[in-house]
Amino acid sequence: MAFIPHPERRPVLVAGASSGIGAATAEWLAAAGHPVALTARRVDKLQQLADKITAAGGEAVAVPLDVTDEQSVLDCVAKAEAALGALEVVVSGAGDLAVGRSYETPVEQFTDQINIHLNGAYRLYRAVVPGMIERTRGDFVFIGSDVTQRPRTFSSAYVAAKSGIDGLVATVQMELEGTGVRAGLVRPGQTLTGMGMDLDQKTTEDMLNDWIKFGNARHGNFLSPEHIAQAIAGMIAMPRGAHMRIVEVEAEGAVPKTKH
Repeated sequence: MAFIPHPERRPVLVAGASSGIGAATAEWLAAAGHPVALTARRVDKLQQLADKITAAGGEAVAVPLDVTDEQSVLDCVAKAEAALGALEVVVSGAGDLAVGRSYETPVEQFTDQINIHLNGAYRLYRAVVPGMIERTRGDFVFIGSDVTQRPRTFSSAYVAAKSGIDGLVATVQMELEGTGVRAGLVRPGQTLTGMGMDLDQKTTEDMLNDWIKFGNARHGNFLSPEHIAQAIAGMIAMPRGAHMRIVEVEAEGAVPKTKH
């Protein structure tokens, strides 16, 4: 069958746009011409980014979002669509990182990670995808992690949550086939964001030593948030009728300097 091309105007909602991958993605997509709803809990940070995008000639609105609260998700989607129109693209990347050994992590901290990363992504998916199905088009991008393929110690809750994302995406991709709606998964490797940067020195040393022991720290290079933004942009730019289902992005090891 023939697929109707993407509409010229494709509003985007980015969850977790106050910093890191979310902020970089929002700025990248706005520069590409997408109207962008910046969503997160830190509205002051969102407004600063919205002002920056607008000053550069883009279109952006800041909307509060707490993915752990279903009503907050519903209100956020309604406000974003009232400001920009029906959402054509949603990027679900809200979350934080709580680290610790599995046998020392408080149960509440473990379940909080599941609630943010997995349940939060599902709340957003559930709020927007039925409308996309009605319009027979749309892209929902889940931000996963390479920890589902190469688990890291001190991250049991995060690994469990992101493994749940992998399973959720695999399921919804089958369920959405033939609806015109595409669900994609981007798995970043180690990315230099604010997550995990507030750890004390001993926890950091213990964690890194564990990662080295299990082969999770082959080199010291990190991705930038902009690398992930480019992967997301490529995924949603695919013409209708083609589906980029999964993208993995990893940092390359350093190239040794050639001796002259």
